[in-house]
Parts: sequence; structure tokens; C-alpha cells
Amino acid sequence: MEHITLLIGIVIVTALVFDFTNGFHDTANAMATTISTGALGPRVAVAMSAVLNLVGAFLSVEVAKTISGGIIDEGSGIQPEVIFAGLVGAILWNLVTWLAGLPSSSSHALFGGLIGATVVSVGLDGVNGDAIVMKVLIPAVAAPIVAGIATLAATRLTYRLGRDRSPEDTAKGYRAGQIASAALVSLAHGTNDAQKTMGVITLALVTGNVVAPDSDPPLWVIVSAGLAIALGTYLGGWRIIRTMGKGITDIQPPQGFAAQTGAATVILASSHIGFALSTTQVCSGAVMGAGVGRKGAVVRWSTAGRMVVAWVLTLPAAGLVAGAAALLADQGNAGITAVAVLAVLACGAIWMLSRRKPVDHTNVNEVGTQEPVGAVTAALRSVAPPPAGA
Repeated sequence: MEHITLLIGIVIVTALVFDFTNGFHDTANAMATTISTGALGPRVAVAMSAVLNLVGAFLSVEVAKTISGGIIDEGSGIQPEVIFAGLVGAILWNLVTWLAGLPSSSSHALFGGLIGATVVSVGLDGVNGDAIVMKVLIPAVAAPIVAGIATLAATRLTYRLGRDRSPEDTAKGYRAGQIASAALVSLAHGTNDAQKTMGVITLALVTGNVVAPDSDPPLWVIVSAGLAIALGTYLGGWRIIRTMGKGITDIQPPQGFAAQTGAATVILASSHIGFALSTTQVCSGAVMGAGVGRKGAVVRWSTAGRMVVAWVLTLPAAGLVAGAAALLADQGNAGITAVAVLAVLACGAIWMLSRRKPVDHTNVNEVGTQEPVGAVTAALRSVAPPPAGA
């Protein structure tokens, strides 16, 4: 029992590390457009987002239940080392995509890691296929499309309503609207993403017979998960903020307001019904919809294509890493130690690589840091050049 208790402690710490990476990986979801349009300064934006992520963590536990008793069968013989291996796979994929500046899904990295480790350790019987299809895969496809279409319509309506007003007249109102909608996205993010770590920790507690199956997350789990994601959010994932705010399309205040409002609506609705969707995919779809919705704006499809490739690869890539970690962890204490050491070394290597070309709050909006214009974008721009000042 002492070994199990120690191992559960390791899993809890690792889950909170994942939650931390989830925070800085997904800061862009709420604040990229607000920062890129100048509605809020970078430091103020991430501080506000951190506080609201913490508040959102206390509003619901439906998504946590999906993780702790949904995609993985608690009674299939899952051990804490399996959850540990799944978290390692998710953390490493988060850091790799952060280094590349790609807004991939932390949620799907977690799902992929848990699924890969479970399949290797106990077989396919340990995975609830129906729950994965209904509560993970279908939302993964539908949510960004719904958010994109809704934001496209909202953007066009916004410009139509303000067509007789000068940008100077509407600037203050749109700035206030962007701040309010960014706050709503941050709150929504806390209700969805912080709960995923709560669910993982609760699952670990169930496998160690610390709490009963189907239990809600204990209060200390909710508090620790909320604090971890808030701290990660405050540090700011500046590389991904740059991609979301500048790399996909040139966002103007009306587009930013429409994108954030559409994304928040989709995320909150999904959290209410327990869909553990990717907030990253929702927000990215909303930004693309905002780009298509403004006449004369051009979406950088080369950047969008890289993002979609990362989305597709996330589940299998995190699963493969987690599966390899599970094979090693199944060898006992020495295997678990080896996984921990290798994970720390890999994280350190990624961090050192990121220091070669650092991105922070001082240069996140610098001109010339955007993604290169692709062939599709160049062709569209030649026939539909953006308006002056766009």
C-alpha cells in the first residue's frame, strides 16, 4: 500500500504539471485576439485570464466525470502507473507543439496519452469506445466547424451593423466588447480544461482505492487543479498567442469580439453537457471564421493547414509516446523511475531549444514575426486585397 500511495502522489504531481502546461498552451484561446488588436496589454490580459480560469474551475464537474469514469474503464485493471504514462505522453506533446507555436489540443493530448497507455497495459477492453466517439471524436469534428460558421455570421453581421460608423467611433465599444468576451472565454476554459486534470487525479485516486468509483473530485483536487492551470495561464504561451493572434489572419476589433463570443458560447454549452472538447480547436475555428467573415481579409491557409495536421496527429502521437512509457513503467519501480528521468530530460531539452528564439510579452506582436504567406493566401490576396489599414 505504501508503494501505491507514493505512486499516486507521483501521478498527482504529474497531473498538475500537465495542468500547468495546459494553462500556458491554451492562454492564446482567450487572449490572442485581444492582445493582437491592442484591446489589452499582454501582461494584463494573461493575468485576467488566469484569475477567470481559476474561477471557472469551481463552476462544474461534468467534464471531470467524463474523464474519471468515461473514456477509461475504471474496473479494467488500470493501475496508477498507466495514468502516469498517459500524462507523460500528453505533457511531451504539449511542449513539442508549444515549441513549434502550434495551437494543438491539450485535451486530445491527454485523451491520446490515456488511451495509448491503457491499450498497452490492459488492452482494448480498458477503453470505452462509445464514450470516445460520442464525447471526444464527434465534438472534435463538430465544435470548430460550428464555432467557425457562427463566428463568420457574427462577423458579417457586426460589420453590416457598423458600416455607417467610422472605426474611431466604434473603437471604444469594440474594445470593451473584446475584453468582456475574452473574460467569458477564460471562464469557459476553466470550466472545461481545468476539469480534465481533476478527472485524471480522481481516476488515480479511484485506481488506488482512495475514493470510491464514480466519486466527484474532492475539494482539494478542484483547488489544486484550478491553481495549476491559472499559474500556467499567467506565464502566457507567447509562441501560440503569436500564431493565433497574427499567424492565421489579421484580426480587427470587430472580428476579435465576434470570434471570442462565438467560441465562449460553444465551450460553455459543451461544458454544461459534459463534452470534453478541445477549446483550442474551437477558438482556432472561430478565428478562421472571423477571417473569412471580413470582406477583404485573407486567412493564411498554410498556417491553418499546419494546425489541422497537428490536430490530426495529437491523439496518435501522444498515444504512442504514452504507450512506450507504459511499457517501461510496467517493469516496476525501475521502469517508473526511468520514465520520470527521461521525461524530465526531454522537457529540459525542449525548453533549451525554445531559448534560441525566445518569444515573450515584449515581442509577441512584433511586425515581421508572422507566418510566411502561402500560395493560396497570395492568390486570394491578388484578387481580393485587404482594405487600407487592415
